[in-house]
Amino acid sequence: MIGIDLGSNTLRVIQIDCKSGKTIAEYERMVKTADGLVQTGMISEAAEKRVIAAVKEAKVQLDFDTDRYRAVTTEAMRRAANRLAVIESIEKETGITFEIIGSDEEAMLTLLAVEHRLKSLAGSRSDTEYKKRSFLLVDIGGGSTELIFDYQGKAYSRSFPVGIVTVSQSYKTLEGIKGALPELMADMQSYCNAIFTRLGKTEAFVATAGTPTTIAAMKLGQNHASYNPEVVNGTLLDIDDLDSALKQLLEMSPDERETAVGVGRSDLISAGILIFRQLFSIAAAKQCMVIDDGLREGVALKACADELTFTADSI
Repeated sequence: MIGIDLGSNTLRVIQIDCKSGKTIAEYERMVKTADGLVQTGMISEAAEKRVIAAVKEAKVQLDFDTDRYRAVTTEAMRRAANRLAVIESIEKETGITFEIIGSDEEAMLTLLAVEHRLKSLAGSRSDTEYKKRSFLLVDIGGGSTELIFDYQGKAYSRSFPVGIVTVSQSYKTLEGIKGALPELMADMQSYCNAIFTRLGKTEAFVATAGTPTTIAAMKLGQNHASYNPEVVNGTLLDIDDLDSALKQLLEMSPDERETAVGVGRSDLISAGILIFRQLFSIAAAKQCMVIDDGLREGVALKACADELTFTADSI
């Protein structure tokens, strides 16, 4: 089964063997879907071309001929006035049909992937053994951030229009972003407070998406080329790790930043660190566990489960 996630910044694709649950192949490319969306309300022609090129490249690297797929897209397409025309163009050029999913389904699929990974970590790595009964999961995307609360299998979520691409393109400097975030993220604080008041504070804080995984990689001494999700999964971060990563990025030369986090990503990651830092405050958390798995894994896992259920029910 192939799961495809076209996010506001990145196209992520994974192929999973439904019987074993093992990853067969994966693909990731920054496409900046939401580039210019704040200013125009549209997916740009340049962004559309980048997406099409990346999808074509993914089809060369993964076996689409013999496997089923599900392709989803999220906040950038939800916002864009020309979303239907863009999706039609992508399908015409690549043969891949994307469906725009709502924030609730996005949260559910992301949570599915993260829970799956947490269970595997609990069984294989004693240093990150996960026995918590409740946790807050944050998914810091390019166009939005999702807060997902899991209380012993009962989940509550909400999506907020604060993402690393849209925020970085709305403010000229990091100081401007830092100054604006408390107000921009005030609704997140209110929602979090309401959930905590009603259900109690969660016992753990978990984060997924590019910003947390990049910070974890930097902490582990990895760069963009040597990034290893198997090592990153389960990494624990605190505020000092976030501050250290931002300080390192600001002190690097442009070439060093590209080596560290990838071409064209340093400004986005810097903005993401400030968003992530504010989320620590909102969650009143001292430590966060990083998980690489996200929406693409959730899409594939859910499709595998549905396929197995359908097979069983049809006998």
